[in-house]
Amino acid sequence: MCGICGIIGELAHQDTLKRMNNTLIHRGPDGEGYYWGDGASLAMRRLAIIDVGGSEQPLYNEDGMLVLVFNGEIYNFKELRHTLQAKGHIFRTEGDGETILHLYEEYGINAPDYLRGQFAFALWDSVQHRLVLGRDALGEKPLYYCHHPKAQRLLFASEIKAILQHEDVERKTSFSNALTGFLQAGYWQNNLTPFEGIYSVPPAHTLVFEGNHITLNRYFASTIAPSDSTATEADYLPELGRLLLQAVERCMIADVPLGAFLSGGLDSSLIVALMKGFTSTPIQTFSIGFEGDDSFNETHYAEQVAQYLGTQHTPFIVAPHTLDLLPKLIWHLDQPFADSSALPTFLVSQLTRQHVTVALTGDGGDELFAGYERFYAGALVARLGAVPKPIWGIISTLLGVLTEGTGYYNVVKRARRFARGASLPLGDAYAEWMTLFDATAQHDLTGQAVSLAKAPQAQGVHDLLHHNMTDYLPNDLLIKTDRMTMANRLEGRAPFLDRDLVAYANRIPLNLKLKGRTTKHILKQFAQAHLPNEIVHRQKHGFGAPIGTWLKRDSSAVRDTLLSTKARQRGLLQPVAIERLITEHAKGQRDHAQRLWALLTLEVWHQVFMDGHRAIAP
Repeated sequence: MCGICGIIGELAHQDTLKRMNNTLIHRGPDGEGYYWGDGASLAMRRLAIIDVGGSEQPLYNEDGMLVLVFNGEIYNFKELRHTLQAKGHIFRTEGDGETILHLYEEYGINAPDYLRGQFAFALWDSVQHRLVLGRDALGEKPLYYCHHPKAQRLLFASEIKAILQHEDVERKTSFSNALTGFLQAGYWQNNLTPFEGIYSVPPAHTLVFEGNHITLNRYFASTIAPSDSTATEADYLPELGRLLLQAVERCMIADVPLGAFLSGGLDSSLIVALMKGFTSTPIQTFSIGFEGDDSFNETHYAEQVAQYLGTQHTPFIVAPHTLDLLPKLIWHLDQPFADSSALPTFLVSQLTRQHVTVALTGDGGDELFAGYERFYAGALVARLGAVPKPIWGIISTLLGVLTEGTGYYNVVKRARRFARGASLPLGDAYAEWMTLFDATAQHDLTGQAVSLAKAPQAQGVHDLLHHNMTDYLPNDLLIKTDRMTMANRLEGRAPFLDRDLVAYANRIPLNLKLKGRTTKHILKQFAQAHLPNEIVHRQKHGFGAPIGTWLKRDSSAVRDTLLSTKARQRGLLQPVAIERLITEHAKGQRDHAQRLWALLTLEVWHQVFMDGHRAIAP
């Protein structure tokens, strides 16, 4: 795993390129490499996982005309290597990245279509004077770019902060067209970032920069099957099981210590159970719990699974450091980010790195197999279509009188959220459940009339799964996992996001994933042979921390941050609206934890990146 960066269109000054590269040292503490050529300068930082003693980057093809810097892991590199050698290609290393060079020689910009893994790469074709940037199919590894057409220059990097090191990049916000989207979703959509002129390369795409012109090419797309009443579990279980095992085996390729995150939920537990079949030694597993609210503590479930599977388990219980850690989290995220589970992900990664270099995760299981409660809620809305829509509005209003707790399973909070969406068409209902600040709340907060992003078009719940996989997964979940693991020099791997498994799982009819009130039905059918029933069928519990409880306790610190003189001077948000959010949360009238967290990250982002460019130690 690595961090990469580069400048195309000019021969970069060594100090500039090294400054960009050094900003990524947390992604690659084991080495660095540079290329300076005619019109291109590339750099990388390396975290050695495969071929630890070799595969120094940049990598070159046989005649040295192609140059590659690469972040990630290619899990099928051995098969690709065999095929390419049979075609006459000569390999200089034993690592996985060199396969990209030879695939490009064979297939040009279609090369990523042959890769299975998590990756972001930059390939400089010095003959064609062409840069090819490539990103994996689901968006596990990040890649950003900034094009200066007048200067005929393109900058790229694994993280935005490296691009910001170039002396010609101005730190301007993109809030004129993106802040509304952030306040609505809690993350940055449509390949936008909070910085004007800096964009994300979309997942499953290559970006070709040639002749001062950018071309984006999609190389992978997968649709999600609707329900099919004639389908049975037996039609799909054998191949599903084979692909799950293959995905786990692929993710266990490493020349360094390897373990797994274990929350005690179905997804992470199943991954660990399948890992057992590929090793003769106990697997190292890690879980985390927090003081302050037992409803967020899953460590006892994790320990139950660890005992059942015979893993070498390390649980961590930590005290809250909510606001103390926020500047460091934002420095690594590069952006305001409303998903407060970044905090526990950072802490469990920090503690896990003391023992292993690679950790497998259960990320993606909910996306593939309809695990989130919002999918069941969508199906329920469809079934309750006979209930007059105004009735749901009345129910929502009545529930609004009741106070909301901050516990994970708070009934009032969940019922009120469901009722708000139940009066709407399916796509609008999903958007309502996923919205952080609606149009009215944003008007109160910003003093401006806003137009929210359109709800996804949804003929059925399968369309909600597609939207979730192409929006929430790459823009929230995978950004969180990548940044928080790499912040701690830890490589996270997600077997559920194996491209072959994803393509097959998307063909499984929806009714085999969501069966009545049972989410992930077919995955649970498979898991029954590997895990105890009480784990397979336990109530869904998302990974998180008791942020609501902590923010109540620290309400004065929240107020000092969001209503400071500097924050008021920004003129972005209305102090009266912020004061109301803090007061309602502190008094227990409403659970505004996620909204307040979003606003805290917005203010701290300004402090870190815009107010004198505050430096944070990696």
